Amino acid sequence: MMNRRNLGRMAAILALACSVAAPWAAWAADEAPDALVKRLSTEVIDSVRGDKAIQAGDINKVIALVDKMVMPNVNFRRMTAAAVGPGWRQASPEQKKRLQDEFKTLLVRTYAGALAQASDHTVTVKPLRASADDKDVLVRTEVIGRGDPIQLDYRLEKTPGEGAGWKIYNINVLGVWLVETYRSQFAAEINARGVDGLIEALVARNKANAANG
Repeated sequence: MMNRRNLGRMAAILALACSVAAPWAAWAADEAPDALVKRLSTEVIDSVRGDKAIQAGDINKVIALVDKMVMPNVNFRRMTAAAVGPGWRQASPEQKKRLQDEFKTLLVRTYAGALAQASDHTVTVKPLRASADDKDVLVRTEVIGRGDPIQLDYRLEKTPGEGAGWKIYNINVLGVWLVETYRSQFAAEINARGVDGLIEALVARNKANAANG
């Protein structure tokens, strides 16, 4: 089991991970995924360093930053569907929309505050093991900050058509994949109370996070 200190550190690194997915649209079609991760890591850290409000923990400003920069550039439908698991196929279109909205709020609220701690981190991208025609890749990085280096890996897919480019759909922090972590929690809720029960649980958790934030 992780202690509170390690959980806080993991949250800070995951906040940085999520924020690495900054505006990709103008670059992603031509830029290699590992080069992209490196460049955006540096840009996000520089942005945090230059924003005193974020460093001071202004939760509303951090949420706005993450919501604007990250969410349009992640395959969030795929991420939500994978986290919900088999229950996703049972959900109506309206339920799927609510699941995506509440899951997004959960992730942003959970990790936004930790973004303020990212200003003293640097990111090293490991050599990419992929061929030029791969559409799904794993980019491995190490985050250097206080204490030991942290393993931080990204699963990215190359999307076709309008807005084509690389998009994140899963993140691994300290050997733990984000989607799989939530899948076990969500499955228990769906088994107990169905899809509507999971939505209600997410709404309640988000309200509690907002009250505590």
